[in-house]
Amino acid sequence: MAKILTHPAAAAALLAALAVSVPTTASAAPASTAATSCYGGAVTVDYGDAAEFGPYTTTSRCSDINLRMISGDSEFVWACVKFTRVGECNYWTKVGRSWKTIATDVKNGSKFTVPLGVDLEGASARVQIAF
Repeated sequence: MAKILTHPAAAAALLAALAVSVPTTASAAPASTAATSCYGGAVTVDYGDAAEFGPYTTTSRCSDINLRMISGDSEFVWACVKFTRVGECNYWTKVGRSWKTIATDVKNGSKFTVPLGVDLEGASARVQIAF
C-alpha cells in the first residue's frame, strides 16, 4: 500500500527529487525526420513536358538537391543542376528509381534549373526533385 505524504516539506523534497530524476525529451530529431521533410517537399515533373525544369530556389529544408524517377518507360535519366549564377551544368548524374544527390552542400537561396535526358529517344520519365 502506498504512503501518502502529509508533511509539506517531505512532499516538496519528493517533488524536487522526481524533477531531477525524470529524463528530459531529446531535442535532436532523428535523421529520418530530416530526410522525410526534405523529400516531403519534392516537386514532381514529367520529362517530355520540358527537358529543363525550374527555376527553383533552395531552402533550408535540404542541404543537397536530390532527384529520383517515380514512373515512365525510361530505365534511368541523366540529370544535372544548372545554377543561375554560373549558367552551366555542374556534372551529369545517372539517376534511377532511388533518391540520388545531384548537387551537394548547396547554399540556401540558390536559384537553379534541372536539365534532364532519358536513356532512349522518345522515352518518358516522371521524376521528383527535392531541394
